[in-house]
Amino acid sequence: MSTPDVVIVGGGIGGLSTAFALSRSGLKVRVLEQAKEFGEVGAGIQLAPNCTRILDDYGLLDTAKARGVVPDRMVMRDAVDGSDLTSLDLRDLERKYGFPYLVIHRSDLHRLFLEACRRAGVELLTEQRVVAYSQEGDTATATTGAGTVHEAAVVIAADGLHSVARKLLVDDQPVSSAYVAYRGTVPIAEVGRPVDLSEVVVYVGPRCHFVHYGLRGGDLLNQVAVFESPKARAGLEDWGTPDELDNAFAGTCDAVQQGLPHMWRDKWWRMYDRDPITTWVDGRIALLGDAAHPPLQYMAQGAIMAIEDGWVLAEHAKLLRGDGGAVDWAGALTAYEAVRPEHCRRVLLAARAWGELWHLDGVEREQRNILLRARETDDYSFTDWIYGPTALFPEDEPAMFEPIPLASADRSAGDLADSPAQ
Repeated sequence: MSTPDVVIVGGGIGGLSTAFALSRSGLKVRVLEQAKEFGEVGAGIQLAPNCTRILDDYGLLDTAKARGVVPDRMVMRDAVDGSDLTSLDLRDLERKYGFPYLVIHRSDLHRLFLEACRRAGVELLTEQRVVAYSQEGDTATATTGAGTVHEAAVVIAADGLHSVARKLLVDDQPVSSAYVAYRGTVPIAEVGRPVDLSEVVVYVGPRCHFVHYGLRGGDLLNQVAVFESPKARAGLEDWGTPDELDNAFAGTCDAVQQGLPHMWRDKWWRMYDRDPITTWVDGRIALLGDAAHPPLQYMAQGAIMAIEDGWVLAEHAKLLRGDGGAVDWAGALTAYEAVRPEHCRRVLLAARAWGELWHLDGVEREQRNILLRARETDDYSFTDWIYGPTALFPEDEPAMFEPIPLASADRSAGDLADSPAQ
């Protein structure tokens, strides 16, 4: 095998999207996947404008739209009484940010990047389980369990939540949220109830939430049920089981209850993240995607952040490519590390806070509902920091939103009570 410019460890969405981004500049890229074939598990995935903007730059947006669904509205409802809390007009959102909000099956998005990599001539290798990394001078290596050594100017570790490469930079462990997700995609003809596929819906409830939206042009309904596991809180190893699923949603509204029978009950996903880190680069070895910043799912930005990582790295490699074609990799990796960790730190912490807000009970739930109902549909102050263009430099990173204290809902309720009837 010839020596590539870049070796990427991990053939998921982050690894493949980064491989394609780098190959567009004429760089030779090799992707190492530990499985016997390239594939992706899971169900639906949401792609906000900060991602569809990049897909458009890659020339892949039209294909993604054809394989997915472009919904009209995102709505949040109370899981207990089913009432509307707040919403986003996604067509207006597209006008504001210039690119659509798209939902697509995770395997369809993965295949989109796989096909793009094949067309671009990316070298795609399977059954390559990387167990060690090393470097010397201007060369980095990734070594497999079978003893194969892959060498390049740069090695990008997109090896997920349990990243081997991350151990080069920090001695930490995944953090359990004690929440677990059940998924279920079902042909729309088998749902047995009317479902508005123009909407992306999340029902938020006490220590649980339920999401549904259409996939594959409306042929499939994607559903996700997430709840806090009492067994996990008690320290038991066998947690997140189907009996806990039923108990967690026992007090929810009919719309949620009707979706639960369609959940897959033979597998579930325990929800972990990691604390943010600011160092992603060690010489010629760099972390990307979940290896650097695995989030909880509440912001729907996990795969998007990985795609953004690859786009930013490729843009800096392009900016720092000399007339002879050689990339100033030290400069490109420094620029990458200067901007991405801070953005992803914000997303990780916002995701944790968003999850807490969704799952409130008692008085705090009532306060949350008051504040959400008071929000104007065209108020984008909470999305501007994340749905706008991906920052290439630290000074391009927009300011975050200002959180609204729950206690302010008491004043809002008082104001509403004192106002004249309409």
